[in-house]
Formats: sequence, C-alpha cells, structure tokens
Amino acid sequence: MPPPSTKLKRTLTLFDVYAISTGAMFSSGFFLLPGLATAKAGPAAILAYLLAGVLVLPAMFSQAELSTAMPKAGGTYYFLDRSLGPMAGTVGGLGTWMALIFKSAFALIGMGAYLVLFLDLPIKPVALALTVAFTVLNIFGAKETSGLQRLLVVTIVGVLAFFVAQGLFEVFSGNVADTHQRQFQPFLPFGASSLVATIGLVFVSYAGLTKVASVAEEVQDPDRNIPLGMFLSLATATLLYVVGVYIMVAVLDAVELRSDLTPVATAAEAFFDWLPEPVGLVLIVVAAIAAFASTANAGILSASRYPLAMGRDHLVTARFAHIGKTGTPVLAILVTSGLMILIIVAFSAEGVAKLASAFNLLVFGLLNLSVIVMRESRIPSYVPGYRSPFYPWMQIIGIITAAILITTMGTLSIGFTLAVIAVGVAWYVYYARGHVQREGAIYHLFARLGQHRYEGLDSELRSILKEKGMQDEAPFESLIARSDVIDLDAPVPYSELIGRTSAVLAESLDVPAERLEQGFVDASSYGMTPVAFGAALPHQRLPGIRQSELVMVRCRDGIHLDTTHGATAEPARSEPVYALFFLVSPEDSTSAHLRILAGIASRIDEEHFMEEWTAAEDEQQMKESLLHHERYLSLLLQPDRPTAALIGKTLRDLHLPPGNLVALIRRRGRLLVPSGSTVLEEDDQITIIGEAKGIERLYETYG
Repeated sequence: MPPPSTKLKRTLTLFDVYAISTGAMFSSGFFLLPGLATAKAGPAAILAYLLAGVLVLPAMFSQAELSTAMPKAGGTYYFLDRSLGPMAGTVGGLGTWMALIFKSAFALIGMGAYLVLFLDLPIKPVALALTVAFTVLNIFGAKETSGLQRLLVVTIVGVLAFFVAQGLFEVFSGNVADTHQRQFQPFLPFGASSLVATIGLVFVSYAGLTKVASVAEEVQDPDRNIPLGMFLSLATATLLYVVGVYIMVAVLDAVELRSDLTPVATAAEAFFDWLPEPVGLVLIVVAAIAAFASTANAGILSASRYPLAMGRDHLVTARFAHIGKTGTPVLAILVTSGLMILIIVAFSAEGVAKLASAFNLLVFGLLNLSVIVMRESRIPSYVPGYRSPFYPWMQIIGIITAAILITTMGTLSIGFTLAVIAVGVAWYVYYARGHVQREGAIYHLFARLGQHRYEGLDSELRSILKEKGMQDEAPFESLIARSDVIDLDAPVPYSELIGRTSAVLAESLDVPAERLEQGFVDASSYGMTPVAFGAALPHQRLPGIRQSELVMVRCRDGIHLDTTHGATAEPARSEPVYALFFLVSPEDSTSAHLRILAGIASRIDEEHFMEEWTAAEDEQQMKESLLHHERYLSLLLQPDRPTAALIGKTLRDLHLPPGNLVALIRRRGRLLVPSGSTVLEEDDQITIIGEAKGIERLYETYG
C-alpha cells in the first residue's frame, strides 16, 4: 500500500482564496436558480437570497476560525474529525465530499444549458465532456487550476457588474412605482413557509464560500488570507445576488421566469437591446459559462482534498493520499470526477440543487458545534489566527438555523442526508474504526467533566502551529527545532549508539526500533554513512512514514565508526567523530531528504561550526549551532533590554512577522515545548526561527 506523500505546497494567495470562494458561488445560484426560486416564493426570492447570505455568516465565521487554527487539507472533514471524533469526521468527510460533487455537477448541467443557446447540443453530454476537461486540468496542479480560476472570476465579476449597472438603469429610468406594482405584488404569493423553503434551496448558492477551507493547507499566510478572502467573497456575492435577482424579477414576466433555466440571459435580452445583436446575449453567456466553469473547476479542486485527507488518516484507503508527479492527488481527483459523471447522468437539475443544499446545512451546523467544542476543550495549542465574533451565540444561532432549514427541504433531501449519515457511520464501524487510534477534542471537554481525553491531539495541533509559521522554503529549520538530542559524557560503541538512537526515533515515527537499527547498520556496512570534518550523517529512507525526523548526538571526546565500502570489504575505523546526525525520511521524499542532508553538510563545512558545537552549553545552543544564522534569532528576556516588552506575553500575542515562530524556550535550565498559551517570563532564552526577512526585522527591534 503506497504511503501518503509529503505536505502539499503553499502556493495559493489571497486572490486565489477570493477566486475559489467567489467562483464557487457565481454559477447555478445566479444563472440557474432564480427561476426555480421564484417558482417557489415569487418576488420574495429576492429576500430569500438576502436572508441566505445573512444565515451563512455563522458557518463562515466558524469555518474561518477553524481554518486558521488547523489549515490542513480536507477542511470540513479535518475539523469535524479533530473536534467531534473520527466517526463525525467520517460522516462529515464523506457527506461534504458528496455535497461538493453534487454542486459541481449542478454547475456543469447549468453550463451545458447556456452553451446550447448557441450550439445545438444535448446538455448532459456537454456536461460530461466538460467534467473530463476539468479533471485533466486539476491533475496538472493547484496553481495551474487557481490561475484559470482567477481569469474566470475576473470575467464573471466584470460582466455581472455591467449587467447590474445596466439593469438598474433600465428599472429606474422608467416608472418605478408602476414596475413595482406590476412585478412585485403580491410579494409573497405562496406564504411564509414557501419563503423558508426557498431560503434552504438557494442556500446552496453560498455554500461555495467555505469551499476554500479544503485547500487551506495550500494557502500562504492562512491566518490573514482565508478570513479576508471569505469576507470579500461573501460581500461580492450577496450584493450581486440580491440586486441581480431584483432586476430579473423587475424586467421579466413572472410566469416565464418561473420556468426559465437561463433567466440572466433572458433578462439581458430585455435591456441590452441598445447593443449590436447578439453582443448583449454573448456577454451574459460568456459570464455564465465562466461562472459554471469556475464552480466546477474549484469543486473538483476542493472535493478531491477530502479523500486525500481521509486517506492520510486511514479512514479510507491510503492510496487516496498518494500525490502524483504533478503535486496533486490523482486518484482522489479521478474518483471525484467519476462520481460527478454518475450524478450528471442520474439526477435532474432541481434534484441536484436540493440534495447539495440539505447536506451543506447539516455540515454547517456541525461546524458551529465544532468551534464550541474546540474552545471549551481548552487545548493549549488551539490557537486560531482568527476568532469568531459573538461566541457562543453566533454558533448557537448557526446550529438552530441549520436544523430549521433542513426540515423545510422536503422528504428527498432529508432522506438523502439520513442516508449519507447511515453510510458514513457504517463505513466507520466496519472499516475505519480499526485503522484509527485517536479521538476528537470533545474528549478534552469530557475531561473537564471527569471523563477521558485524547492526549495526542494537543501534540498534533502544536505541530500544525509550527507548520503555519514555517513556509515550505524552511523545512530544515523546522526539523532541527523538533529534533531530539543525545549528549554523551563518554564514548560508546557505535553499535550501541545506533540502538539508543533507533529507540528514540521509533517513538516519534511509530516504527519498530529493530527496523530502524537494521537500516542504520546496513547503511554503515555498505559505506553509505558520510563522515567528514569530525561529523557523521547516518541516514535512511523508509516507506509508511509521513515526515522526516532527526536525532542529534554529541560526544566531546569523540567516537569511532566501523564502516566499509562494499559488502565484502574489510571494516575501516573512522577518525574521531564529535557530531552525529541520524536522519530518517519518507521513502518517496528523495529530494527533501537530500536537501536536509545538504543543509547539515553545508553547516558542518563552515569554519567555526565544530567550535560552536562542542562549546554549546545546552541542547538549545546545540540546535542553534546547526541553524543558518540568518534564519534564527536567540533572545534573552530581561527588564533592562528591548526584550522587556515580551515578558508576560503569551506566544499567541507576540505578533511575529509571517513565517516566523518561537521554536525553543529555555527556562531555569529546562527546555520547554512552546504552545500558543505559553507565557514568557523574565530570564527566558527563546529561539525564533523562520524567514530571513522576518528574523532581520526582529533583530532590528530587539537586538
């Protein structure tokens, strides 16, 4: 079974976040659903869109908080799993994956409906061909996919802004009172219950807002870019939705609008008559196609990260977690697209919309519950970069709203939601439960009530904190900061040292110590342990592990290695070695493994390294001697120095430059593992690692 690959690269910017969220909303919700919505609520469909935009706020705030605390692939799945436990994660992951697939399939059906305005082609075959095209694009990479997404969103927003401006001019240049009397009365012809049901129907229009959470692991500076991108996207969508639907209701015949699957194009023909025919219609069709394309494109990108994340956690086959040569989860993309094709063939447009809305409502309710659980569990390393306002009332309102709207969605939608829950629970019980040994943050909440907790979660969140602070260009510093250190008082046989080191690595890698020990012995026997300048680099790569781990060994008196250069060669005794760096990396991370070895070798080769190494007074100074000087800063916190401003602050309140974090704290002779809630004290010695520019800024501030 192939092992999961290494982390996805952080390549997505604020504009990419905005493009993914916005592009995921401006498709069916604007170009297809207004006709279906007015058929259910009449002119009150305008109000339904506005209220749906308001009611999505709790889910958006909660998603933003969770995304900045845990920016990992899988988004909603990951949040539910780590907060409510693997069973909730399995249900939420499978269900949200399906909901995204349904929405993306709905978008492609709509895209086909607009294409046939110019081409005499059947809708569903066109949608199937487009699915294949976007699948190929997604396999090529997230950055390539987001590049297209940017272009599509610029096109959509530009054309829709023109549509709204021209539509408002058309409405208000005539007799406004007469138009409102004729087109908007009665405003709520089918009763209040129809309005509530319509809110649930059009809620799917805003579901794409939180889609970007599933690619949070690939977002640069997630603490800033994810919340800001989502806020800008919601503001854009709500404005254009409400005003756009108002224009459609104002200019189109009510009966025709209720059965129109291309209402924007029909409205454009009504007031773009001043443009040469068919320029106005072409503009709208181009915008519609761009909108549906962006939703489908972002949908495949986002949805495929769910099986990727679940594969990493062994809730589904680990093959889903394998990342191909293009840097994308190929199998996850192919299976996602295959299900989209099945849905396009099997369901009607309205059926797809309803099913997608129902499960999204359930998941949004669970996300609000997740924030409550994470906060009340009081895990020290739960440190979101953005915190939801009005906690917990915002989350309680979100839970209640989701429950009410689900009840209005009809038998088919509720049945679908219950079926997904049943399938998720069954999958967890009969397959996933035997593959996981963790629980969610809810057990930390239980601990406050006298029940048990899962201690591994705090460690996992702490590692996420470090990942957030470290960009992809600085894996070396991150590895050094978390490495274990063995400081020998006297020389020991190399074989004994291999045994001790393997035992330490076995704990962090969850690999039998005997397996590690044999790997180091084999490497030495075949002359694969580099020895130079008084240092040695024993190393190996293993399948089935997720990240590189390092143990550093110092012996001031030096030890000798027995090495050979071939299976039959005579053993050779090395010169004394004072520094040994035992490195183990994933088997499929050849380039990263070599970069780490090269980074260590380059430091060993520097003129004064061995002096710094042997003179280091403690573990912290030993690690600092190996770090590149421009990538770390060591500060002593004292009242008479500029560092006095840091005394008494928690780490989460330091506001370090992006890409920098406190990796080590030495306090009264003891090395602490930092977390967001750690309070800095006088005489603490802290080591900050990260990007060179940020380190330079900190040096200028604190000296």
